[in-house]
Amino acid sequence: MEMESERKTERARKRKRDDVTGSFNQWLHQGNVIIAHVVLALARLDQVKFNLPYPMFCGVLIYHNRDYWQEKKELDEDRHRSGPILRSSASSDGQKIKNKNMVDIAEAEQLLRQGLGRRGMRRPDTSPGRVAKNGSTHDISTGAGDVLSEGIQGYERLTQSPGLQRLKLFLNMTLSPILLIAFVPNLVIFIWFTAIHCNGSYLTMVSKLFSQRSILTGLADMWRVVNTPSAPIIYILTGYGLYALVMMRLLPGKMVKGPVTPKGNIPVYKDNGFVYYLLTLALFWGLTYALRPYGYTPSIIYDRFDEVLFALNAFSLVFCLFLYLKGLFAPSSTDSGSSGNMIFDYYWGTELYPRILGFDVKLFTNCRFGMMGWALLVCVHAVKSYEMHGFVDSMFVSVALQLIYITKFFWWEAGYMSTIDIMVDRAGFYICWGCLVYIPGLYTSPSFYLVSQPVLLGLPVASMLLVTGILAIWINYEADMQKQMVRGSNGACQVWGRKPELIRARYTLENGQEKESLLLASGWWGMARHFHYVPEITLALCWSLPALFHNILPYSYVIFLVILLVHRTFRDDEKCARKYGTYWDQYCQKVPHKMVPYLF
Repeated sequence: MEMESERKTERARKRKRDDVTGSFNQWLHQGNVIIAHVVLALARLDQVKFNLPYPMFCGVLIYHNRDYWQEKKELDEDRHRSGPILRSSASSDGQKIKNKNMVDIAEAEQLLRQGLGRRGMRRPDTSPGRVAKNGSTHDISTGAGDVLSEGIQGYERLTQSPGLQRLKLFLNMTLSPILLIAFVPNLVIFIWFTAIHCNGSYLTMVSKLFSQRSILTGLADMWRVVNTPSAPIIYILTGYGLYALVMMRLLPGKMVKGPVTPKGNIPVYKDNGFVYYLLTLALFWGLTYALRPYGYTPSIIYDRFDEVLFALNAFSLVFCLFLYLKGLFAPSSTDSGSSGNMIFDYYWGTELYPRILGFDVKLFTNCRFGMMGWALLVCVHAVKSYEMHGFVDSMFVSVALQLIYITKFFWWEAGYMSTIDIMVDRAGFYICWGCLVYIPGLYTSPSFYLVSQPVLLGLPVASMLLVTGILAIWINYEADMQKQMVRGSNGACQVWGRKPELIRARYTLENGQEKESLLLASGWWGMARHFHYVPEITLALCWSLPALFHNILPYSYVIFLVILLVHRTFRDDEKCARKYGTYWDQYCQKVPHKMVPYLF
């Protein structure tokens, strides 16, 4: 008797404990659900001012209560379905089914009150309109699309609301471009100011400009030490620009075709970049040697580099405005148009392939001015370093690797015209300012830094960096050549001694014309979809490491390059997914890694 009494007492305590737990869980669920309902109701009002944490909070709250939403929906469906069916049944079997349904629903309601849900209950194998194995004609399972219909669908309605969509458009097409256009011209001045006035230390620069003063005051103080362009700098920049345009027209080269544009256009280029590169370097070193006895030296570009950056910034801002207006009123092809947002159009551009008097704008800004200017500037840094310190192995390694890389670029210039810079990015502030100002100001920063901060590496370290960098250049070049060879031969070739693995991807242009492209899934391209970025980053690290680790400034380009190329992997994948559809899915299955095999 005493044992029986103790069992009854224990059962009573358990029921009480379950009731308390169930009441607490029910209160917690219902409280969150009420809050979620209020938030979603407010979200439907046009007066609500959205911010990013707000929809995030709603999504987390609704996801937290996903089981409650689902189970409540299932119970409501159970009641709704069981009632009419059971009322139409007069047999004893119908009464048994009714009793069982009532028991199932009661048990489920008890579990739901306790916050446990019905996840441990086995659901009958049935589909809508069919009789389950137990004889019941109701369906307590729901379709995959209805699992969180009250919760996730509510969140989707929130994120798709006109207010939030307007906010996203404002951020992406107005605020972000304004901030970038206002900030990045200062960035190249920061690098120059840090190298010249702060011994290459960003910490010193921040302390000098922004310690106990506002950002605007610090920026104003920095720009006060920047000189406006003098006559020699204006003559040098103008003369080089005219020389580049004349050589684009006069130097021999075969005509090559770029990829078909979304509108069905095929741009045509004269492939004379490599001849132009060799001629320009020969003229630079020849004039440097010939004019040296008369006191003329190209190191004036280093001494007045603030003037160079000022002039390039000013010209680029005006030139991008001209390109914006040209794309609106006198486009060179049908690959043009406006987004309706003047700020975004200025930033992104209004034409894909603008031409002025027959000169291709992107070929000039990206290749003849940007990349060739990079090569000339590192040569200027080498001359200045020799004038100040004599031969320095760190400068030699950095300049040699950069020149070898740029040599590879001009040898492969026709292939560059099929990259995302040319095929996707329009000729606006984003690409044109970047090539006219950002390349001279940032890409040359390792050798610019080494002029005032020379480092003696020693033969073993210098040799190791030089060999590693050259190997990275070869791998990058070999990867590009594999793709060109496969596409040029329509797959009738060998990659690493065997037949290449290909996916023949068909796609449709905007004019309805169907095209085919070969996706290479072997060789270097079988290791990762964008593996060729890995040797490019390795190379940039090799020409920055000669500065050692005293300051971060010489690694500014490497840091930027990693961010740029990682972001580009996502951009390229999205572009190819839209273009190739299921073919791209097949390619991603064959080559699952984006950039670094087995890591990313």
